[in-house]
Amino acid sequence: MATKRKRLGDLLVESGIITEEQLQDTLKTKEKSKKLGDALVEKRYITEHQLIEVLEFQLGIPHISLYRYPIDTKLLNLVPLELAKRKLLIPLRKEGNQLTVAMNDPMDYYAIDDLRMATGLQISPVIATKDDILQAINKYYHMQSASSGSSLDSAIGLDDDESTVIDLVNQILLQGIQLKASDIHIDPHETTVVIRYRVDGVLKTERTLSKAAQSQLTARIKIMANLNITESRLPQDGRIKISLNMTPVDLRISTLPTVYGDKIVIRILDLSSVLNNLDDLGFNKVNYNRFVKLIEQPSGIILITGPTGSGKSSTLYAALNHLNSDEVNIITIEDPVEYQIEGINQVQVNSKVGLTFAAGLRSILRQDPNIIMVGEIRDGETAEIAIRSSLTGHLVLSTLHTNSAIGAIPRLIDMDIEPYLVVSSLSGVVAQRLLRRVCKECREPYTPAQFEKEFFAKRGMKVDKLYRGRGCGNCRGTGYRGRLAVQEVLVIDDEIRALMINNQSISKIRDYAMRNGMIFLVDDGLLKAKQGITTVEEVLRVAVDE
Repeated sequence: MATKRKRLGDLLVESGIITEEQLQDTLKTKEKSKKLGDALVEKRYITEHQLIEVLEFQLGIPHISLYRYPIDTKLLNLVPLELAKRKLLIPLRKEGNQLTVAMNDPMDYYAIDDLRMATGLQISPVIATKDDILQAINKYYHMQSASSGSSLDSAIGLDDDESTVIDLVNQILLQGIQLKASDIHIDPHETTVVIRYRVDGVLKTERTLSKAAQSQLTARIKIMANLNITESRLPQDGRIKISLNMTPVDLRISTLPTVYGDKIVIRILDLSSVLNNLDDLGFNKVNYNRFVKLIEQPSGIILITGPTGSGKSSTLYAALNHLNSDEVNIITIEDPVEYQIEGINQVQVNSKVGLTFAAGLRSILRQDPNIIMVGEIRDGETAEIAIRSSLTGHLVLSTLHTNSAIGAIPRLIDMDIEPYLVVSSLSGVVAQRLLRRVCKECREPYTPAQFEKEFFAKRGMKVDKLYRGRGCGNCRGTGYRGRLAVQEVLVIDDEIRALMINNQSISKIRDYAMRNGMIFLVDDGLLKAKQGITTVEEVLRVAVDE
């Protein structure tokens, strides 16, 4: 065994995955508590998949996917939860005197020795990804956490233990963060309560609780969000700021009375992963340069359009961060304020006391602003004040619900805004959608089908190779992991203004934009599919070929 005790850095250098310089740079700069593998992945010298492949090949330790793996839950009593979480490992099966354990770092010999001492068994490690292990710990240990083997939710109904319901809520939230879910749905049914998570835009049931858990679960969440626990006839909205596993998380809570009790939706705003940088938004080079040029103008109105959940807020916040400096006064009016940004004055809409978008916007204009961000233009009054603000030397950023960038023009005119005001003030419109990314761990190339080749040809592109995800534990069998944005940027130039003022049709404006090199949503999507970042199916799902 002693001969196998090679160091990870040496293995990676020997395999040609990293250079000696990269290894030394990482060893010098990494925090003491951080493992070398994690530090190398963070610096993007290697991917987690490459790390696992090297360990698998060099050490002869197999790599397994824990997704749907038949874990023997009786073995969880052998390894304390604290040890499993600290060392990122989980016991899988026992054969005779040998315990097979999934580990994120099979070269952590201290952890193997700790396990040998704790269990009295010989340890046989296998490799699994960090996310895989965390999800398995969350799922299986928490199934075991109630007394006498009964599930946690039935324990709530039986013993009225306050700490048990606190544990249950923490588990539900923790699983949401580990799955990188955007929303958690707690759905009451006649005899059960279903917990669903929206991951990469798709809802999936992860857990079913007994009906007995419902009242305490609802009460606990309402208490955390400072809501009225006795009110079950009216919808309520609240907010929770907590730190889970050292991760600061902002939660928006919405309750809705249904025939089977309150349905609760928890929106997760992970404060550690706020997009601060325009470079992180996935703009292609042409669109990026056009967008930066638009937002760096001293005045005018710039709109971000798209349906709910298309990442409009992230783009707005990234634009504000780009513009944020001591020399400018930036004020926002939002409903709600999703992320607080240092150095920016943010106002929360409060309709109950008359602080609407329109009323707030009027007051903001008396505060000597350079840049104004209006969370959403919902009505003609807000639109008109925003437009008039942009004509008096302010840069105004806002969002609008339309299907395309060009569609924003008739939408504003439909709000009874005078066409000449729209023409004079509008600088540009960005339309945006979110697509699922192909999972990097199981991505594989394939030859495009005839319909895919025709689809590309119709948009003036040629394609010989596309990519898709095979499905693995890392992406929970979906073939997708994470999301990216596709955009189209319409810059309003003098020619478009002339077409607008002469009441020309939207199709004429579209034809002009196309001739002028505008990259439409579907084109941006196909370019990203060609690069292997997403799939043609995803492009067809969210971007309509007009």
